[in-house]
Amino acid sequence: MTKTIENFLQYVKIDTQSDASTKTSPSTAKQHDLARLLAEQLEAMGAEEITYDERHCYVYASIPASSGCENAPVLGYIAHMDTSDAVSGANVKPRIVKNYDGGDIILNQEKNILFRTKDFPEIKRHIGKDLIVTDGTTLLGGDDKAGVAEIMAACEYLLGHPEIRHGKLRVGFTPDEEIGEGTEHFDVKLFGADFAYTVDGGDFGGMEIENFNAAGAKVHISGRSTHPGGAKGKMINSMLIAFEFQSLLPAFQNPMYTEGHEGFFHLAGITGDVENTTAEYIIRDHDRELFGQKKQLLAQCRDFLNAKYGEGTVEIEMEDSYYNMKELLEPHGHLIQNVRELVEEMGGKLQIEPIRGGTDGARLSYMGLPCPNLGTGCSNGHSRFEYACIQSMEQVTELLVRLAQRYGNGV
Repeated sequence: MTKTIENFLQYVKIDTQSDASTKTSPSTAKQHDLARLLAEQLEAMGAEEITYDERHCYVYASIPASSGCENAPVLGYIAHMDTSDAVSGANVKPRIVKNYDGGDIILNQEKNILFRTKDFPEIKRHIGKDLIVTDGTTLLGGDDKAGVAEIMAACEYLLGHPEIRHGKLRVGFTPDEEIGEGTEHFDVKLFGADFAYTVDGGDFGGMEIENFNAAGAKVHISGRSTHPGGAKGKMINSMLIAFEFQSLLPAFQNPMYTEGHEGFFHLAGITGDVENTTAEYIIRDHDRELFGQKKQLLAQCRDFLNAKYGEGTVEIEMEDSYYNMKELLEPHGHLIQNVRELVEEMGGKLQIEPIRGGTDGARLSYMGLPCPNLGTGCSNGHSRFEYACIQSMEQVTELLVRLAQRYGNGV
């Protein structure tokens, strides 16, 4: 078993789910369990400049430059330690399926949980390879413990093979990415890299250099309650106005109808009664101009309903969350070209697709650290049907080693 897989099987058994409801940083204390382990392992393998932020749960470390490569660019690798709260991350029981034959996989005989290829046909691209799956009761945690495992294995390999010349390498492990707070306390200055890669999701050869522009909106609607028996001309039902607000939005700019670069309005939650209703939306678009138009449309819907029902009936709180990193990465084409060349040397083909979501890399890029995302060899994140391909994970580790070597020779 390679170090990459050994690391991964160890890390996924540590419950590190984040929790947006706690309003703390980190959002769950159990994320420290993995952070402490990583800091200890980095020290044991001979990494330098190890910093464990015991307050906010970040781990930073350096792999020193080879002799003669001290003036090479400082390259960074970043992965997050937390897992999604969409499915339980406690008591994960990973299992290896050797030489996958392309058929359905029985995840749990006792509970009759079956991985059906008709639901996830893309798994067939891994026929003949070895897969790591769950027992069907939890997620696996490959998002993003696969990235953590691969970075750690790459670091250990470089430290154990001094003949591989490379510049200084900085690694960082973050909490709370799954709740959008992974970079909240990330110290870019302390990290000290010229540019970096997040290693967070998708198959080997996958790369993401653009993501949604994102905003959140809370639509507050005020109504008026009266006895329904005598409500004519008096009652204003805030819930019905919320339905009317939703009906004014383009029906097909909805997540269930969109793909690729198509943006959307997503009604993420609604609570209320006759007098007061709050609808929570997320707004997404890759194109900054279309993103602005979407936000403007929400304001137009508000104004229309206020003209109909009275000023102040509908109020909106709207805040931008993050922006598309593509425009900040375009001046750093080497970050893409070097990956393309190395993936092809390894027998693969670079696949660049837009992220239909956000990424720590986007926020880091706007914090001054250009940071595209690399695949990890895992699929179906946030799901009890999550799986990892062993051969793909090992290729990702090799890619990280080769990138360090490539940047040791300059950009």
